[in-house]
Amino acid sequence: MSTQYTKLKALLQELFQLDQPDLDFGLYRVMHAKSAEVSQFLDKDLLPQVQAAFAQYQSADKAELEKELAKVSAGVEAAGLSPDDSPKVKELRARLAAEAVDVKALEREVYDHLYAFFRRYYSEGDYLAKRVYKPGVYAIPYEGEEVTLHWANKDQYYIKTSEYLRDYAFRLRPDDEANPMRVHFRLVDAAEGEHGNVKAAEGKERRFKLATEQPLALENGELVVRFTYLPDAKKQAELNSEAEATVLANADAEFADWITALKALAPTEKDPRRTVLAKHLKGYSDRNTFDYFIHKDLGGFLRRELDFYIKNEVMHLDDVESETAPRVEQYLSKIKVVRRIAGKIIDFLAQLEDFQKKLWLKKKFVVETSWCIRLGVIPEEFYAEIAANEAQREEWVRLYAIDAIAGDLVATAYSVPLTVAFLKGQPSLVVDSGHFPPGFTARLLDALRDVDEQTDGVLFHSENFQVLQFLGQRFSDELDMVYADPPYNTSEESFVYKNLYRHSSWLAMMEARARIARTLLAPSGVSYFAIDDAEMARLTVALNEIFGADNALGPLVVQSNPRGRGINSFFATSHDYYLTYARDSSQANIFDLPLTEEQAASYQHGEAQESFRLLPFRRSGGLSTPEERPNSEFPLYFDPQTHRVSTVDSPGAIAIMPIDSAG
Repeated sequence: MSTQYTKLKALLQELFQLDQPDLDFGLYRVMHAKSAEVSQFLDKDLLPQVQAAFAQYQSADKAELEKELAKVSAGVEAAGLSPDDSPKVKELRARLAAEAVDVKALEREVYDHLYAFFRRYYSEGDYLAKRVYKPGVYAIPYEGEEVTLHWANKDQYYIKTSEYLRDYAFRLRPDDEANPMRVHFRLVDAAEGEHGNVKAAEGKERRFKLATEQPLALENGELVVRFTYLPDAKKQAELNSEAEATVLANADAEFADWITALKALAPTEKDPRRTVLAKHLKGYSDRNTFDYFIHKDLGGFLRRELDFYIKNEVMHLDDVESETAPRVEQYLSKIKVVRRIAGKIIDFLAQLEDFQKKLWLKKKFVVETSWCIRLGVIPEEFYAEIAANEAQREEWVRLYAIDAIAGDLVATAYSVPLTVAFLKGQPSLVVDSGHFPPGFTARLLDALRDVDEQTDGVLFHSENFQVLQFLGQRFSDELDMVYADPPYNTSEESFVYKNLYRHSSWLAMMEARARIARTLLAPSGVSYFAIDDAEMARLTVALNEIFGADNALGPLVVQSNPRGRGINSFFATSHDYYLTYARDSSQANIFDLPLTEEQAASYQHGEAQESFRLLPFRRSGGLSTPEERPNSEFPLYFDPQTHRVSTVDSPGAIAIMPIDSAG
């Protein structure tokens, strides 16, 4: 087996994620079921397919022809004749010159091309658009647009790792179905608000740390290792080392077999003493530190790139033009083999990526639903239960300070417990159904019936892409306005994607969400995207592609920090932008801000729908006199004969403009 084939097989095992056979959650469970088929392809199908493709050239194998030529030449010489005079020797020499093919070299070339192609487009678990035109130069797919925006992850979904904080499991005995010794890392505590793009305090970023209380437990035949996810000043690698030392030092007899298995070595070239536990601690923390991508159409992408690779890297016209017909046939066979084998690999990879995409786009379960309803619309028959609910009372005290309400001749005073009379006097208080049992909520919603008409807002707490997907089922083509306030991707709030494609990761995140947002807008709807200078230029081009440049209503510039801030720039900027786009600019409905009483009083002229205010033509206020602004003073001359007005521009030069004779 050639070195090239071994190298290719190792790469494919990484691509097919077979280098993590002990993981036992999510996609990896599917991979276990698929691994037998993939292993069959790598171990038994791939090599014979390449060899079979060149079997037709065995009769012209250079090595075999050379052996035969040496044998015939030796026989001729033994007979006392000159090999140069032998017809058989002449025939073999002619075949070597015209049609001989080095089959082993062809096989190695095929493996090298397959390795080069997949290694080029695959990096740390993701597929990136690296269409190499020549060393150091990349080709960008272009379809004739006047202006186009390209980025490394343009056709991919950006996946936030916060979705996977709570689920990581692996098997210490992956091949033992009876007793796989499943280990489950479980998150038991995460600071509220410390999710997604919310920044932790400076110097104390969120870290995974072994729980101090009962870090290990046996539950349903598996070992549970508990972690917290809280701000900590230590580096994650240091916390991982501490967790490893603590777990492996556990002397409890019930964990003895587990500790022994976790101590087993899983060496790397850099760390030959790495344990199985250390391997998975790093995998767990890395998985939830870096984000990743899912390609929207990996099969189509790789097939297009394969065509480009073959035409640019494998096909060489000089080889076709200068060679004999048999050699050209062999050359074309090499191209066919590269295409056919790469196609099979692409089909396998596309199945895995498409499955991940379906999981990402699949409708998600609503974990919890709560209703916030004003007391004024709730039937009084529920008031006694509401008054008796301590959690609701405490929330009202915290949010609305109802404990400060004193009684008078009309209103009932606050008391503990609350009274029905008090509730009747506070119709604007909002009841949160999350404080009540499901039976109460069901009865309340049934009593209201037209609850959608009586509630005027919906609040979702979730990953924003999934929320937008969910909204699309109900509000497609209906919303008057979409306002987005994404992370600004500054040094204080940057993406930590593993390939350091900070701007590309950010654009991939924004592009997918902006496309869904556009579908939610009514024909007259408008979207506002808040952003600062760090990504304003890139986001503008991306939104132009999504909404159409003709639907750009223009950026609104707003003062955000009067003192200015010096993030990522030489200047202390004091402004942000609202990039404003319409679904259809010809129908856009721009919302007007209400006028103050003073402003409204000045708009007294014209019809009600077209009111306007009068302003003096002459400048007033500061710097309005000739003494204060001498360069803005232009004396005018009127000629009563010609009815023309002129202004002296400079000595000897007069600019003349006509005016109406009636003026």
